[in-house]
Amino acid sequence: MKHRNGFLLLLLFSLPVSMIMWLINAFLSSTVGVEVIEPSRWLGATLVPLLVAWWGLARRSLSFSGAVCGLVVGFMLTLSSYVYLVDLMVFFVTSSRATKYKSASKSKLEENFKEGGERNWVQVFCNGGVASLLAWLFIVDCGCGESPVDLVYKYRCSWLSIAILGALACCNGDTWASELGTVMSSGEPLLITSLQPVPRGTNGAVSTSGIIMSVLGGLVVGIGHYITLLMFVSSPVMISAPAQWPIIFVGAVGGLIGSLIDSLIGATMQFSGMDSEGKIVERPGEGIIPISGSYILDNHAVNLISSLLTALLLPRIALAIM
Repeated sequence: MKHRNGFLLLLLFSLPVSMIMWLINAFLSSTVGVEVIEPSRWLGATLVPLLVAWWGLARRSLSFSGAVCGLVVGFMLTLSSYVYLVDLMVFFVTSSRATKYKSASKSKLEENFKEGGERNWVQVFCNGGVASLLAWLFIVDCGCGESPVDLVYKYRCSWLSIAILGALACCNGDTWASELGTVMSSGEPLLITSLQPVPRGTNGAVSTSGIIMSVLGGLVVGIGHYITLLMFVSSPVMISAPAQWPIIFVGAVGGLIGSLIDSLIGATMQFSGMDSEGKIVERPGEGIIPISGSYILDNHAVNLISSLLTALLLPRIALAIM
């Protein structure tokens, strides 16, 4: 019942706001020549995030504040390109499932573990904020629509497209590494800065299984990106453009790099300690045994910075792959 009431509130809020914004777009297009956004795309950018928000509330993958923030993120990505919507959906669905995998085991390792992996607005913003900003820049510079990546003749639009892929591949790769790698690894992971064994759940710890999971997490986002391009871009355009299948491996690289950047920042600027129950905590205090890092950033800030850096780095790497 609670998630239904939350969904009704979102519905009553989002539909009028979306209609007002569409009217503003129509007015500006007739007065100052702003691009007219198709009503079908605008409607899809409103309804699809609503359905995702309802699913997230029902599955306890999102809190109400997380659903509101997710509406904004989903709206911006869907409006700019259906390709980015699929990137977001792959990240949201697979990372939510990964978070719930062996949750009982994770609750014994982390002090702040939340049953169900329910994300609030801060978590949604720190994971999707960079992609949303890049999607807005894409709309301003390139308009709304789907187009293949061409780093020679359409550099700016392709740069933004790969950067959005990188931001979401980073988040998915890091989530898979931390949520799946932690419980699939049999031994103690190694701190990325010293390569010394540390307890599982320590910020900045890496393992073989975690690295593999980060690559796979980025890979599935790349696969979703590629399949959506095939579905929505006409065949003549795809044939004349450079080969698009390497975008799958660009996504995999984004997952790996994002996870490593997250681990490096986490090992140095995010505190990890152990309490009397043997759980990993992120704040120093009485009775807490320090393990690594300084108390400068929290996990949300680390995620935000990691996705930003990956978004900036991945287009340059893609030049060598595509």
